[in-house]
Amino acid sequence: MTAAPAPPPAAARPPETLAELRALMLAIARGEAPINLGAKARAALGAILDLTGNPALLSITALAEVLGVSPSTLTRLAYSLGYSGFPAFQQVLLSASMSAPGEFYSRQARSALTGRSGSQSRAVQLCRENQANIDRFIEQFDPAAFDAAVDLIDSAPRVAVYGIRQFHALAAFLVYGLRMIRSDVSLLDANSLGIAEGLAMLSKGDVLVAASCEPYSAQVVEVAAVANDLGIATVALTDRASSPLVGSSRAALLVRHESSFISNSIGAFMVVAECLINACAAARPAKTRNALLARDKMIEQLKIEL
Repeated sequence: MTAAPAPPPAAARPPETLAELRALMLAIARGEAPINLGAKARAALGAILDLTGNPALLSITALAEVLGVSPSTLTRLAYSLGYSGFPAFQQVLLSASMSAPGEFYSRQARSALTGRSGSQSRAVQLCRENQANIDRFIEQFDPAAFDAAVDLIDSAPRVAVYGIRQFHALAAFLVYGLRMIRSDVSLLDANSLGIAEGLAMLSKGDVLVAASCEPYSAQVVEVAAVANDLGIATVALTDRASSPLVGSSRAALLVRHESSFISNSIGAFMVVAECLINACAAARPAKTRNALLARDKMIEQLKIEL
């Protein structure tokens, strides 16, 4: 019988918590980890981290079936991560509650939908699903990544925000919110003069906030990669540790978006944007107060509000 391969020396102490596993996944995606995983293994690990609380984690066979891989692939992944085998890896995966994040809201949605039909039930379902996505963000909140994003934005001479299609709305909202407390924030390619011209206005030390989720916008991924090559730090607002935006980012905020909406739901992303704006405001309290006072005075002088 062939002996099981020993864990690689670089992974002498494998992750002991889900938070450490997510951090390792981000480091692998950025090429900063001592572990090198192939594309198939990276995709499997990213998918596994999205299955917190799923009963499929109880069995290597069931998990392999859900992921569409062989059990041996999962065993090799466990060894690559430094574990003695899949059971040790599984123990970390099962360290979280077997109640899926946001399950309370799912139960509420199912209850609300029982015996009902029509617009009310559909509205209730969609609202509960957005609540569940926000709940997942809270339960999997990464303080280090969030604080890093705030520090990057706060210390940057200039900030540009980029998102297309649905995420254009998120990008515009983030620019609006950040401009309430500082003036040097812009929407990349706001005037349709071209992405190259927009990036050319940024320099090393500036920050690009890029937003996209699966299926990822190729243009956003490419712009973030180019910005990184130019020394422009990128903050990614995306959905998974395996997102192509993670590799070129200095900080990545991961937001879930599962819902019955006809397209990708960005409700939870908008809430996270609010959290980011508030945190940036709190990082510079005196400047924020002065900026908001000046803004209120201008609104009053121009009689913008009734």
